[in-house]
Amino acid sequence: MIGGNEDAFVKRLFGNLVLAAVVVAVLSFFAAPAVAFFAVRSAAEANDVAGLARLIDFNAVRQSLRPQLAGRPEAMAPAPSFLEDPIGAFRRQIEQNPILRQPDVDAYLTPAALDALLKGEGRYASQRTSAGVAPASERSRKPWPSPAYWSVNRARMAVTDQGGSRTLFTFERRGPFEWKLVHIGLPDGTAPATPAVTVTPR
Repeated sequence: MIGGNEDAFVKRLFGNLVLAAVVVAVLSFFAAPAVAFFAVRSAAEANDVAGLARLIDFNAVRQSLRPQLAGRPEAMAPAPSFLEDPIGAFRRQIEQNPILRQPDVDAYLTPAALDALLKGEGRYASQRTSAGVAPASERSRKPWPSPAYWSVNRARMAVTDQGGSRTLFTFERRGPFEWKLVHIGLPDGTAPATPAVTVTPR
């Protein structure tokens, strides 16, 4: 009789352990993108280039940023004529040449700029460099990301700045629990002039 109770207890305990393991695995499966977001932010804060290279698909992120940075409102204005403003007309021709003027996507992919993006600085994140550190009040601001889209293989999280503009971060599954940042959606508007940047992993 006692042996039967012990067997039932062991079976019940084993069943509970299996159920707990399944629950933990399911929660980890769906929480992995959020963990990846905070891992990227932590690596950017620590200036951990190797860690960022493991967490970010830089080629995919570059492709996502190029079309967003290519839209410049000044290019929509009518160009000055050579008779009225020869210097301005010549400068406009150079600026509009896609070969000579490519969007500077790498300005957004330094650790300092990524840290600023993940904290909701939007297009102004490109002005952050390792030398130009944000003020203490901005460094302490760490907005909580909100889920914008969630699926089995792709998740998107949004960080909203104080003015309500959202920066979107899309993560893609690369393994059972491995996610990588593959797309950054900048808020609407134009990007400010960017300083020279250091090379990031390709």
